[in-house]
Amino acid sequence: MDSNNLFINLTDISFSYPGSPNVLEGLDLRFSRNEKIGLMGPNGCGKTTLFHIIMGLLKPLSGKIEIFGKTAKEEKDFIDVRRKIGLLFQDADDQLFSPTVLEDVAFGPLNLGKSKDEAIDIARKTLDFLGLSGFEDRFTYKLSGGEKRLVSLATVLAMEPEILLLDEPTTGLDEKTKTKIKKALSELDLSYILISHEFDLLSEITDSIYTMDKGKIIFDEKVHLHEHLHAHPHGSYRHEHE
Repeated sequence: MDSNNLFINLTDISFSYPGSPNVLEGLDLRFSRNEKIGLMGPNGCGKTTLFHIIMGLLKPLSGKIEIFGKTAKEEKDFIDVRRKIGLLFQDADDQLFSPTVLEDVAFGPLNLGKSKDEAIDIARKTLDFLGLSGFEDRFTYKLSGGEKRLVSLATVLAMEPEILLLDEPTTGLDEKTKTKIKKALSELDLSYILISHEFDLLSEITDSIYTMDKGKIIFDEKVHLHEHLHAHPHGSYRHEHE
């Protein structure tokens, strides 16, 4: 594989929270330019933890992190990583902190050294791309859950990242908002890893779908995720199959 196209290379990563068994155990991940990967797995299997390790928000107990061809170990090593990788948090309230939508979306470009006029222009164009023109002066705390999620995505995209890490971007959203997010992601010329429990979403906008189990990502291509129709006495409530 061309090393210039290898964005993220994690080798033998292990991690545990204090007083708990390992969440990640010898995890490997090679993620390259132009890849769009879906990641599934039960709650608590370490998907979000994995994202936080890539961003340097958590430090692994062992293993090696290489991002954009450079070893990332100390806090200083992740400064450039956070400029090039956009993380969409699972909870939009963890992402939004400015009074108005425009201020929030323009914050990233300003922090990257853009002038005020440049940052505002980028913010407006990003909001327009997501169908949020007219939201500029809206107060973020008064937005609906779906609107907060779209604005959160706008804050990430406005930083013009090379990679997106998307943590459950459509969970709990109405179909209209889900459609907007799917459309936006399908039109972006970006590499991304998308965590979701929604197989339909992943099958539409990712090239490969992997699962996490026992602290590792399962890359066995003989294991195929698929959807099927069936009927049984359990009725219409939502359920899962092993």
